[in-house]
Amino acid sequence: MTAAFPLTWLYAPGDRPHVVAKALTSGADIVVIDLEDAVAPDRKAYARAATADLLGDPSPVPVQVRVNALDSPWAEQDIAALAPAPGLSGLRLPKVTSAAEVIRLARRTGPTDLYALLETALGVEQAYTVATAHPSLRGIALGEADLRADLGVRDDAGLDWSRSRVIVAARAAGLPPPAQSVHPDIRDLEGLAASCAHGRALGFLGRAAIHPRQLPVIERAYLPTEEETEQAETILKAAATGQGAQALPDGRFVDAAVVTAAQRTLSLARRR
Repeated sequence: MTAAFPLTWLYAPGDRPHVVAKALTSGADIVVIDLEDAVAPDRKAYARAATADLLGDPSPVPVQVRVNALDSPWAEQDIAALAPAPGLSGLRLPKVTSAAEVIRLARRTGPTDLYALLETALGVEQAYTVATAHPSLRGIALGEADLRADLGVRDDAGLDWSRSRVIVAARAAGLPPPAQSVHPDIRDLEGLAASCAHGRALGFLGRAAIHPRQLPVIERAYLPTEEETEQAETILKAAATGQGAQALPDGRFVDAAVVTAAQRTLSLARRR
């Protein structure tokens, strides 16, 4: 069963079943088997078959699959082979640029949960229409490596507008907060922690990883601190008096929106 607030998604290449097996025991909330960027063209068929075999039975860990780009020679075969698999938790669709793509896939895959990855300027511009395209779409996220190349940004700050755009679109569509895109340097754990702190400040919730060593860093960054937990408990105690909007002794104002945020903080804190 997927955690109420998943914080970690671990990618594993579909043509390396032993790596996928390790990912399933890594502690990640969700494992993402990658059939796209991580798999060479001459290994696509093998990766698809190996993934279909793995997902022939239900998995104790939620498993999503990133299929190949929808305009590629492999996407149709990926979807046909994997959408019915009992162990599949969802399909991640790379390089989505329109609601029509999501609708077409949703009609083919029935009740399968879909997740759209926005990796181009056009995809970001269409974020809200994609996010509201179909009830089967359960989330959106950025693919920052491709987006960085498409936009020609020179440093990480150049992506912040796109990040905020996708966070706002997800919220407006009633979808969960997006997870951050991967941090590509698996040795740079300090940089990963700093990047997660920035992502959390923007409104992301959790992050995708490409190596198990990144998982504890991501989880620590996105879990509430002891101070945040104590503040949330204070807010809920005040709200329990039933007196409506009110001010706490330290001057902070408590209303319904603040209470909702406090409830989420405590739900996350229970993961500790």
